[in-house]
Amino acid sequence: MKIEILDSTLRDGAQGLGISYTVKDKLQIVKILDDYGVDFIEAGNPSSTFKDTDFFKQAVKLQLKNSKIVSFGPTRRKDTAVENDVNIKALLETDTEYITVFGKCSLLHTEKILKTSKVENLKMISDSLEFLTKNGKKVFFDAEHFFDGFKLNPEYALECIKTAENAGAYRIILCDTNGGTFSEDIAKIIQSVKSEIKIPLGIHCHNDIDFATANTVTAVNNGVTHIQGTFIGIGERCGNANLSAVIPNLQLKSDYHCVEHIEDTTFAAKQIAEISNIKLPEYMPYVGTNAFSHKAGMHVDGVLKATESFEHISPEVIGNQRNIVLSEVAGSSLIKEKLKKISPDIMDDTVIVNQLVDVIKKQEFKGFTYEVAEASFELIVLKYLGRLKNFFDVEYYNVTATKEILSESLNVAAVKINVKGRTEMAAAEGKGPVNAIDKALRLALSFFYPHLVTMSLTDYKVRIIDSVSATAALTRVLIESSDGLRSWNTVGVSQDIIEASVQALTDSLLYYLTHKND
Repeated sequence: MKIEILDSTLRDGAQGLGISYTVKDKLQIVKILDDYGVDFIEAGNPSSTFKDTDFFKQAVKLQLKNSKIVSFGPTRRKDTAVENDVNIKALLETDTEYITVFGKCSLLHTEKILKTSKVENLKMISDSLEFLTKNGKKVFFDAEHFFDGFKLNPEYALECIKTAENAGAYRIILCDTNGGTFSEDIAKIIQSVKSEIKIPLGIHCHNDIDFATANTVTAVNNGVTHIQGTFIGIGERCGNANLSAVIPNLQLKSDYHCVEHIEDTTFAAKQIAEISNIKLPEYMPYVGTNAFSHKAGMHVDGVLKATESFEHISPEVIGNQRNIVLSEVAGSSLIKEKLKKISPDIMDDTVIVNQLVDVIKKQEFKGFTYEVAEASFELIVLKYLGRLKNFFDVEYYNVTATKEILSESLNVAAVKINVKGRTEMAAAEGKGPVNAIDKALRLALSFFYPHLVTMSLTDYKVRIIDSVSATAALTRVLIESSDGLRSWNTVGVSQDIIEASVQALTDSLLYYLTHKND
């Protein structure tokens, strides 16, 4: 059975705290969603900003394969003729076949927020939909606050959506706008609506009690055929139904069809997170880096013998990958699994494998951890095997901090490196000591490896390992780096936070240079 997907990342998602899309960002996300295969892309209110107006002018020119662009706006204002309403006119003038119109379906909102009568609110709904449909538009009616409105006054909530149906709505979308409804209530209310409404129903859930994904699936299982959400769950307050989980849940776990390219789910999630300038949560179901990660112990032993023992699906189905995590309880079987990617020729050499286990355990006793810093682990293996190319040595570094009057603190770093007997010195200013030493290292190395400009530090974490030592505590630094195509993590440990940072930075640079031509 086909389920229609409307992605609202560009509209509802853009309302999330810290999210701000340029027109170029929006067009990039449209391309990603179209390639993935969603049916509709709700892109914003054409009358809200000049940026949205510009977007719609460009978006309608796109040659999309799977998706239809949808504009969004409210019903006409109270006591205003529909043909004179600014928002309605903007929707009509936007060259989109499909439009989402939202209207109040709660007596509370009608009387206290709109400050109008029940009758006028119903006329606002009917006037708006009749006017747009008569002018050739297909209208999704977002029944705003429907579930809360139904609990308060079911007769009026139903009257609102019946009015929309009679006025020509293409779909009726039931909205849990406050995101506070339990799944059993979603099911009961939808069953009540189905006996009253004949056109297809949709669902739009917010995530304020962490039920948006479950409520969306519940709605589909109760007869809803159109779902709305944002691709990685972003949105106002606690966000919206997360389509990167909803779609696999429906398509892989049930007999529903949502998109053509389910295998691109993880790729699409990562791309949209990158454009949104947010870090994709590691624990996000299906698409997070930890979604198929297994730590040493019973889980690792099980998944190495039979993947289905601790994985609900194969990660490759949605474009993710399995990750066997190194830890202080790592054994030879785990090291062997890791060596498949690094040096498969020594997997069966018991002596070398056991020696590597000892090396890792000694490092972890010093405070190192390789659970996520797999790039540093790979460098240890290559160095132990004598296969790590010596791209450079850091002979000297120094970092100083100064404070200028009426200005920010300024850090200056100087480094001296040696590359195959040739030395180079460089200095750089930075916003903090790590930024300064990072810039200085790159500057010095750029004389030998100019392509380093393509990689950058994307995350930096510090953890105090033995807090009882106060300011002399052992410090662990984890660094995430990226070249735009892939990401990797490295680790450094020292009582000196600068030294720990330099360890992690040099590992990151070495890893990049080692894999530059892969």
